[in-house]
Amino acid sequence: MTPVDLDLWLFLLRLAFAGLLYLFLLQLVLALRRDLRQVAEGPERVAPVLGRLAVIEGDRSGLSAGQLIDLRPNTSIGRGTHNTLALNDSFVSASHARISRRGKRWWIEDTGSTNGTFVNRRQVSEPTPMESGDLVEIGRVKFKLVQ
Repeated sequence: MTPVDLDLWLFLLRLAFAGLLYLFLLQLVLALRRDLRQVAEGPERVAPVLGRLAVIEGDRSGLSAGQLIDLRPNTSIGRGTHNTLALNDSFVSASHARISRRGKRWWIEDTGSTNGTFVNRRQVSEPTPMESGDLVEIGRVKFKLVQ
């Protein structure tokens, strides 16, 4: 390979790298623009509140007894920040449970948690319907479903 060929390959490699860098920056700007537009449109785009969880025991999760948590039609619960309801409790899995509205009923399902999800002290092993007043235990946090 001659020095001219080597220079050409280096130039093409630099050009490809610069192109990828600009493509990345464009994607970043588009994502930021989309997120800012959603924030500017306000809460109208947020799903309506259809029910609530009342905190019975918050343990060390940062929740206080008596606090009301709004439920959306599909509410994910876990320790991870990607969840609709993030609980700071070492007994809660990153993706612990999901509460969803189907028709006029609330359903809860465990999403593969380590310590289990309980409704009225019974462990949930499949999607389970809930009624107003049911006790929900996730980690060391206890809730009551209120509608």
